Amino acid sequence: MSMTTHTPLRFVAVGDSFTEGVGDNDLRLPNDCRGWADRVAEELARRQPHTHYANLALRGRRLKQIVAEQLEPALHMAPTLVSFHAGGNDLLGARLDMRAVIGGFEGAVARIAESGAQILLFTEYNVPLSPVLEPLKLRTAVFNKHVRRIAAAYGTLLVDHWCFEKYQDRRMWAPDRLHMSRIGHEYMAKKVLEVLGAAHSLGSPVLGPLQPRTRAEIVADDAAWLRRDVAPWLSRRFRGVSSGDHLSARWPALMPVVLPERLGTSPEPARL
Repeated sequence: MSMTTHTPLRFVAVGDSFTEGVGDNDLRLPNDCRGWADRVAEELARRQPHTHYANLALRGRRLKQIVAEQLEPALHMAPTLVSFHAGGNDLLGARLDMRAVIGGFEGAVARIAESGAQILLFTEYNVPLSPVLEPLKLRTAVFNKHVRRIAAAYGTLLVDHWCFEKYQDRRMWAPDRLHMSRIGHEYMAKKVLEVLGAAHSLGSPVLGPLQPRTRAEIVADDAAWLRRDVAPWLSRRFRGVSSGDHLSARWPALMPVVLPERLGTSPEPARL
């Protein structure tokens, strides 16, 4: 797909925290985050002034919720481009019906394809949570195999996140180890724009060598992560609630893209 300056673009982003922008903190924006989808929309709008954008994604949503809550509102906007990311929260579940998740995913892609919109899909990354959770890698690999098959079958665009080696660097991830950091979202935006064939001004992160950590520092960091991030997540799972239950979609209707230079004050500094 090559983005031209002559085609009015209606870009609708559908999904979970990955697409909502969690980890890319910006207190000037709805839900206090920005994310790769906003950054992609900004780059497109700078070159295509008639670009409109909506982002319906919400953190914590599983595949069935995304399909039930976001798909029809997205299609009602008659989008020309739909990004669809779903299934990541399902893969983290204690009990997983992989066949049902893959079937639901493919059904959603088929429904979007019927609308005539161009579709942008993503593979999942082997998020470096903890060595204890290494078995999740097998689930992710199986899921990604089917995402690639579905992308080929329906002629969608595919951002193969699994293959991006830069995400092996922990600085590409937020402190919760589950969501991308600001630079992670910036790089994802660059890779999405490359897949779209769109001109842009984004560069690759220059991180430099990682400072080695002592065993004591690693243990302390793991303990802080378990207390700060894992314990609340497990509590929510036990209670059947989500971190996104009190939130609404960041950009719930198609509208001209809000460029960051027009927002005034600076975003929250990145924490690397």
